Amino acid sequence: MTVTGSIAAIGAGLAVIGAGLGIGKIGGSAMEAIARQPEAAAKIQTAMIIAAALVEGVALFGVVVALLGNG
Repeated sequence: MTVTGSIAAIGAGLAVIGAGLGIGKIGGSAMEAIARQPEAAAKIQTAMIIAAALVEGVALFGVVVALLGNG
């Protein structure tokens, strides 16, 4: 593996770690919000799913960019 390949692997790993932390924060905050206002659970869940999808999309973009830097 070349130095460029190693850097690409580190970048991909950082993107995945960032996504994991972001989705964990979203989920934890949503659970707190639902615990405080159970009647708003449907709206909170919808917003949580949209935010998690956006974080996952950015992470996938980061992994692709990191791996394209390898070539």
